[in-house]
Order: sequence, then C-alpha cells, then structure tokens
Amino acid sequence: MQTKDICEVTKVHEDVVLSVKERLPEVTKVAQVFKALADETRLKIAFALTIEEELCVCDVSEIIGSSTATASHHLRFLRDLSLAKSRRKGKLVFYSLADHHVNELVKIAYEHVIEEGDENGEHS
Repeated sequence: MQTKDICEVTKVHEDVVLSVKERLPEVTKVAQVFKALADETRLKIAFALTIEEELCVCDVSEIIGSSTATASHHLRFLRDLSLAKSRRKGKLVFYSLADHHVNELVKIAYEHVIEEGDENGEHS
C-alpha cells in the first residue's frame, strides 16, 4: 500500500510560512543562476574559470570548441547575470568569475560529481 504525502494538520505555523515566503522572490534569481549554469557550454566556461582565474575570449573559444563569437555570446550572458566580469586590455577582453560565490558553486558541484563517482566505483 502506497502512502500519500498529505498534511493532515489544520493549523499552519504562520511565522514559519511568512518567513519562507518573504525570501521567495530571491529564489527566482537563484533559478536564473542555475538555468545559466545548466547550459553545458556555459558551465564548461565557468569551470574553466575556476581553474584559470582569467581567460581571454580566444582561449575560451578553444576550450569549448567554438568560434570566438559564440564564446563571446556565452561570456556576455554570464556577465549579464553577474556570474562573470570582464576587463579590456587593448583589443583583448578577459573574463573571470564575478566572485568567490560563483567559484564555490561550480567547484562544489564538480566535487559532488567526482565524489559520487568514487562512491559508486566509477572513476573519471
């Protein structure tokens, strides 16, 4: 027999519900971050920027196997969501991750996958 996840409590903890609801608007922004990183190409770029703190567009295009125009498009997308930042040096544009939070987010996800593989007897 399958049990259903039904809450039979009739009184809600209003203070708890209100506390969570007040924070929900930021969750929409968090979802945008995860959507941006859900794209494999953008995640590869972000991962590359955890290894090398700064990369020019040409290097990024080589890493992801694309044209510089495609790399620039993805980098601008990451920058527009405040996940990456850029600086110009002459004709070159260099990109880095916006801050340590983005760096940690990507590293933690990567480490999770590596550790899960180890626990399951798989090796990368």
